Amino acid sequence: MASEDADTTRTDQLTFQNPVTRYPEVTPPEQEQPEPGLQADMTPQPDIGEHSYRGTGRLVGRKALVTGGDSGIGAAVAVAFAREGADVAINYLPDEEEDAQHVARIITDSGRTAVLIPGDLTEATVCSDIVERTVSELGGLDILVNNAAKQVANESLEETPDEQIVETFEANILAMFRVTKAALRHLQPGSTIINTTSVVAYQPPPPLIDYASTKAAINTFSKGLAQELAPKGIRVNAVAPGPIWTPLQPSHGQPTEDLPEFGKSTPLGRAGQPTELAPAYVFLASAESSYVIGETLAVTGGMPTP
Repeated sequence: MASEDADTTRTDQLTFQNPVTRYPEVTPPEQEQPEPGLQADMTPQPDIGEHSYRGTGRLVGRKALVTGGDSGIGAAVAVAFAREGADVAINYLPDEEEDAQHVARIITDSGRTAVLIPGDLTEATVCSDIVERTVSELGGLDILVNNAAKQVANESLEETPDEQIVETFEANILAMFRVTKAALRHLQPGSTIINTTSVVAYQPPPPLIDYASTKAAINTFSKGLAQELAPKGIRVNAVAPGPIWTPLQPSHGQPTEDLPEFGKSTPLGRAGQPTELAPAYVFLASAESSYVIGETLAVTGGMPTP
C-alpha cells in the first residue's frame, strides 16, 4: 500500500493508494517570496512528478506548448507530457529561469525535446512569438496548455491596486485569447487546447476577487471556443484545480499567516500536489477524450463545483 511507503513522492500515479495519505498534509511554515516566486526556494518542495509520474505512451509524437511550465501545475503537466512521449515547449517569466532549467532537464532525461521560451505574456507580441518559436523548434504544435497566471491576495477590494487588477486580467485571460489566437493557424484536426481555471471561479474568496473573476472568464472562454472549434476537429477543455501547493501561494497568492493551514479545509484534508493534476491534462490531451469537448474537469480534493 502506498500509504505505508515513507517516500510517497516516489509512488507512481498508477499504484493503488489511499488519496488521503498519498501525500502527508502540507503544513508549510510562514514564508514569503517576491513575485513570481521560485519553486526551488519553497518549503516543502512540491511534487511535479519527477519521481512519481509513470507514462504509458499516450502522447507519443505530439508537440505541446505549456505556458507557466516552469513550476507548479504547468511543470507537472510538462513532465507528464514528456513521460507520455510528447516534445514540450514551456513559457515562463525570465525570473523563473532556475525552475525552467530543472523542468527542461527532466524532459530531456525522459528522452524528449525541451524548448525553453522565456517571456512576459502581458506583452501582446510575446503571446504570438512563443507560438511561432514552438512551431519552429518542435516542427509543429498540436497541444496548447494555457496555464500561466498571476495571483495576489489583498485584504479588500479597496486595497487592491488598479495596476494589479489590470496585470491579473492581462496575464490570466487576455494572454489566453492572444496565445490561442496565434496558435489556431497551426492546429490541425485532432489538436487540443486545455485551459487552467480554478475552483475559485465557483467559490471566490474575498482576498482573490480579481483572480477569481479571471478564472470565471476562462470557463466561459473555454466553453465558447469549444463550440466554435469542435466542427474543425479541435477540442477545447479546461481543468479547475483546487488548493495546490505551488509558487503562487508563498509569493503573495495567499496571506502569509494562512499558509500553514493551506488546503486543510478540503474533504481530503490536505492541499494537492501539482503532479496530481497532470493525469487530467494528459486525459484531455489524448485521443482517449475524443468525445470530451467544452468540459471543465474539477481536480479539487472534493471541494464541490457546479
